Amino acid sequence: MAYTVQQHIALKRVSEIAASPDGKWLAVSVQRLDRDGAKYVSDLWRVPTNGAPAVQLTRGESKDSAPQFRHDGGLGFLSNRQPNEVKPDEEAERRMQIWLLPADGGEPRQLTDEPLGVESFRFAKRADRLCYYAAVIPGVEHDKQRETATKRGKHGPSARHYKVQPVRHWDHWLHQNPDLANTHLIICDASGKNRVDLTPSAKAEFAIEPALDVSEDGRHAAVTMQTLASDRELDSTVVVFDLTTRKQRVLGKSDCVDYSAPVFSPNGKSIATTRAKRSAKRAPAPVITIFDTTGGKARRIAERWERWPHVAAWTADGKRLIATADDGGCTPVFAIAAGSGAVQRISAREAGGSHSHPVVLADGRVAAIRSSLTDAPECWVMKAEKNSAPKPLARLSGFVEASKWAEMSSFNVRSTDGKPIQTCLVKPKGAKGTLPLAFWIHGGPMASNLDGWHWRWNPLLLAAQGYAVALPNPRGSTGFGQDFIQGIWGNVWGAQCYKDLMAVADALCKRPDIDAKRTMAMGGSFGGYMTNWIGTQTTRFRCLITHASVFTMAQFTGTTDHPAWWYLEMGGENPYKDPERFDRYAPVRHVSKWKTPCLVIHGEKDYRCPINEGLNLFEALQYHKVPSELLIFPDENHWILKPRNIVAWYDAVSGFIGKYLGASSARTRAKGRQGGHGMRRTGKATRRARA
Repeated sequence: MAYTVQQHIALKRVSEIAASPDGKWLAVSVQRLDRDGAKYVSDLWRVPTNGAPAVQLTRGESKDSAPQFRHDGGLGFLSNRQPNEVKPDEEAERRMQIWLLPADGGEPRQLTDEPLGVESFRFAKRADRLCYYAAVIPGVEHDKQRETATKRGKHGPSARHYKVQPVRHWDHWLHQNPDLANTHLIICDASGKNRVDLTPSAKAEFAIEPALDVSEDGRHAAVTMQTLASDRELDSTVVVFDLTTRKQRVLGKSDCVDYSAPVFSPNGKSIATTRAKRSAKRAPAPVITIFDTTGGKARRIAERWERWPHVAAWTADGKRLIATADDGGCTPVFAIAAGSGAVQRISAREAGGSHSHPVVLADGRVAAIRSSLTDAPECWVMKAEKNSAPKPLARLSGFVEASKWAEMSSFNVRSTDGKPIQTCLVKPKGAKGTLPLAFWIHGGPMASNLDGWHWRWNPLLLAAQGYAVALPNPRGSTGFGQDFIQGIWGNVWGAQCYKDLMAVADALCKRPDIDAKRTMAMGGSFGGYMTNWIGTQTTRFRCLITHASVFTMAQFTGTTDHPAWWYLEMGGENPYKDPERFDRYAPVRHVSKWKTPCLVIHGEKDYRCPINEGLNLFEALQYHKVPSELLIFPDENHWILKPRNIVAWYDAVSGFIGKYLGASSARTRAKGRQGGHGMRRTGKATRRARA
């Protein structure tokens, strides 16, 4: 029995974790298909940290997510479940509210009733304090907000008036109109009472993915606030609110600088974040920065560590930071000394894999969500010491690890300039003879193909059909040093990165297990761009698949959601003054050389790489009589997220590849039958990445 897309979407998705105050269990948010198989809902589970079986905590057809423990041990979470009222609320499903599972048991009870819902929240660990983000319509009384929003939704007007960029983000229009709802920071006690709006005049400061943390003593809240910078992009600055005096202090304000999610130290005296300077000349290089909470003094640590860290937590003694970072094709867990900046890898190198959402347990161990190319995300725990072997906890996904029928290997290939290019190869285990090759190019471009599970681009689904799937990390990939990333910065997308990819393809085609005559290439976002560029530069591949791609360069400038970032990414070049130079690596300028059959895929709600890019590409291919097909998802954005659309996407991709490559012969040559592996799994840099 092969691993199918139907089995893939039916897996449970471990997505978020929180550690109980005593460290004995994890609260885990797990997504699953609803009863109709039309969308994903989520439940909360209790996963003991000693390896005992998991227990389901919540049930129903709602989205229970973002677990967070209250100071008394109660478990808070966001949910769109029906409120505890006799009369059903027909619109409750559209709003997330904060709910609580009491520490002593009982049914969940609703803590907030924000008219337009809650976006995110944090409890103070040792105090009676709750902070959260919620949308608020200015000038409208609190008890009239919901009614006003409903009337406007039904009767309009729908017009939006803008004076500055950006006006869109990923898949939605931003709020800049003074009479539309904007995100505000709200504080109250831990029971949801005594509500106070800390930012009553907020407009667009929290418009895009604002971060939030609360000190353990409940005295301060730290947020990221956005302001327009001189480069016309949005700076993201750390702002600390004194929750007693309601005063605020801006930390580290500097033009063209981004700060990531702030994390308070246990004693509340320090805040850890990362700082990245924007420049047309140099790619961003995030550096861990520690602020003094009251004085605002900043110091940077581990400045020579050329990785892109995501700080998640502090150890209980406040001496070390726990973080993850891409590193050589995986994402380990690291501990960074808050004083010296010394970096120590915690998760064992030989274990590989990728980690996210690390949390520190009461006994000092670190729990995280861990996955690999052959295993779905699950909860694991490890000691907070060098080269610790992660240990699995109760499994929730329903996936049986695929190492018995699929194998992953990693290798390096020297590019044209001598730099090593790391690549992962996933293929059927025990396959004899040669295999057709699928060459997958990652997005970003400042991202990485990792030894980690991918829900949207999962190589196991092709490996189960008899393909070898190559996952290269060319110039621009994170986890290989800042100079390696710099190789993609500026208007050089089709230069060394293309040479890197072709060097990997050359090496693969020389292998005895690869059929050099049956190869294809595909990618999404930047990977889609690079697939388009490949189409104009070589005919070596039998077919191409390009998803959410960039086809033009100059034209793309004015339609992407963050045009100011695009200017920087293109090295500050001017598409209006010198469009020919700006377009020197634009596939549209070389499309007459394209001969390879191509499937073009795009979501109509994609504002990062707008649908006009896909339509322009498809028309150009049709005009030049290149065999081509177009697959459009009117209700999807940059990613394909709805279960039935996921099935349609994989079916179309598999069918198109099979049409030109075929894999049945390779599949039957694998040792045995592919059974027993079925059922028993997706900061500022993220928001802008064309991933």
